[in-house]
Amino acid sequence: MEAPHEALFLVLAYLPLHQLLTMSQVSKTLHDAINSDVLVWLHLVVENPLNLRLTDDTLMRFASKAHGRLHTLALLNCFNITDDCLIRVINANLLLTKLYVPACTGLTPEIILAAAKTLTKLKQVKIDGIYNLKQEHLLELTHYLPQTTSREPKFYHKFQIRTFQRLEEDRSSIDVEECPKCKEVKLVFDCPRETCTTMKRSVVACRGCSNCITRCEGCGKCISDEDDEELGETICNDFLCLDCWLRLPKCSHCNKSYCPTHLDQQLFHFSISRDFVCLSCEMKQSR
Repeated sequence: MEAPHEALFLVLAYLPLHQLLTMSQVSKTLHDAINSDVLVWLHLVVENPLNLRLTDDTLMRFASKAHGRLHTLALLNCFNITDDCLIRVINANLLLTKLYVPACTGLTPEIILAAAKTLTKLKQVKIDGIYNLKQEHLLELTHYLPQTTSREPKFYHKFQIRTFQRLEEDRSSIDVEECPKCKEVKLVFDCPRETCTTMKRSVVACRGCSNCITRCEGCGKCISDEDDEELGETICNDFLCLDCWLRLPKCSHCNKSYCPTHLDQQLFHFSISRDFVCLSCEMKQSR
């Protein structure tokens, strides 16, 4: 078998983890190159489709390939990772500058604090979705992270689908804060609606977590009982303002659309005529 072109080895460090693992199975040459090249493993990002399959043992094996030089550890929705595993990875990689563990529900706030104390070079932490986060955890955590000069606005629709790229766009040192409405430590969103300042409520009134402020799934603007704006009907029962609803494809039977978060479900429901038919209407037709 002909050896891979040398240029191929230059792109390995830029491949997502699942593609990197696939490449390692192509040939022995690539397998050896991937496993022996530390640069490939300096930024360990585990997200869909590998997040549900990641275990403590697998994470330890991946992290060990960086030989203590890991710079980024991003575990997105990795439910099986435990406190014990994370702190072992932290202690073995003291050069970490980014720790992203959103929705890793097997972790506790205490282990995040322990990691922040240990990592003197830590610059960013993403912990949205970790259970039992309290204000005292947040206050202590901010002592170990660099202070950002200004807060960049967060818009709801940009955080609906959690990806590493989305997390990287948020340059704040910590992603969560205290919600001004319910006082819970969560992601707090701003309102992109330009007319909020000219209406009877202020922009501050539109800031809050997803539980406190109802927002359009498409553009992230607030939806209030004070508004006269008509809403579009969705198949998934999520909220869409009329502007966003008009831009989306509709079921040819009920004239409802999926919101952008669930739009991928539309791909599985086309009729023979290639018209989009939602699952609910399909089931009614089959009766």
